[in-house]
Amino acid sequence: MTAKRATITDVAQRAGVSKATVSAVLNDAGPVKETTRDRVLAAVEDLNYRPQQLAGRGVARRHRCIALLIKEHDNPYYAEIVAGVRAALEPRGYALLVFSSEGQEAAERRAVELVRQMDVDGLIATPVLGEHADLSHFFELKRRNFPFVLLESIRGVPASLIDVDNVEASRLAVAHLIALGHTRIVHFAGPAYSMHSAERIDGVRRAFSASRLAFHDEDVVVAGAHLADGHRAALAYFDGGPAEARATAVSCYNDLVAIGVCRALRELGLRVPHDVSVVGFDDVPVLEYLDVPLTTIRVPKADMGARAADLLVRHIEARQVLAPQRVYLDAALVPRASTGPAPRAANSTSTRTGAAGASVAAGASAAAVTARRPSGRRTTTSSP
Repeated sequence: MTAKRATITDVAQRAGVSKATVSAVLNDAGPVKETTRDRVLAAVEDLNYRPQQLAGRGVARRHRCIALLIKEHDNPYYAEIVAGVRAALEPRGYALLVFSSEGQEAAERRAVELVRQMDVDGLIATPVLGEHADLSHFFELKRRNFPFVLLESIRGVPASLIDVDNVEASRLAVAHLIALGHTRIVHFAGPAYSMHSAERIDGVRRAFSASRLAFHDEDVVVAGAHLADGHRAALAYFDGGPAEARATAVSCYNDLVAIGVCRALRELGLRVPHDVSVVGFDDVPVLEYLDVPLTTIRVPKADMGARAADLLVRHIEARQVLAPQRVYLDAALVPRASTGPAPRAANSTSTRTGAAGASVAAGASAAAVTARRPSGRRTTTSSP
């Protein structure tokens, strides 16, 4: 059932005062006893009463504002999302505040609490996740009907979401490598605070299971989200050991990790893609300008930001609390020069096979391949 927005009447009833007294407290007009003021403010907080929502229906508003909470300020992935959000908000008269948690739970919690305390209409967030992450601040936002949209799913929180199918997109990346003849593929995974990291590992597993290759735990190397993470992980993985035992292809959590991997391979005297093929994820703008342009998964980042802003504004301006929507946009494989056929020595090496013994997925991607949900449905709605 759809919930109704709290009104000034609800606040007055909760505080045991008149609507005129509530108005006087909110507008700091006229003498009001301190104890009465405290009761009114407590009722406003408990009901998440937002007078500016009502003001937009006939009274000139002072200002409107949305907050965007990202995880990494130095990641160009988020720069495009910020641009998309801003482009969608400016014509509607909303200002934008940007916070970065830098992957820290405590910083995220402080940002969410600050958003609730400030005159902010709603929140778009990429949450810090993990096995032991405390996400109670998002549950509290939901309890108070505070409008927010996620760019990464939180299990157990029925909130609106804008994302891509990371499992299917990651599967496409690895299927591309398998179709090129690679039989020894390693995945450099992202940080534990990202649900996308776990989803992309699942995509690797699916690509393996659809082929004659067997997936093993050692096929996943924990790297991170930054250039230095990919560089460090690749040096550790590829430096030393027999050539016939090392991977001939690497799929990466994101493009920054992939760029770091490429630098490490160059320092180790390994050529991309002649010795090792590399695939990134996100398609940040710099990739086409690298010495070896990077094959990657293109994520519609600006469109994600704009869609999230559009959806959040609908939540904010609705007279009633809207049911959550989950919207999945298309991601596409973009083949470039960093991937090529597996080295011949690798092709002649015996292949680890799975029990299913299924044939290698055909169809090397000479053009962009679109990742879609099997059902074909792009938007779903669920009850809060």
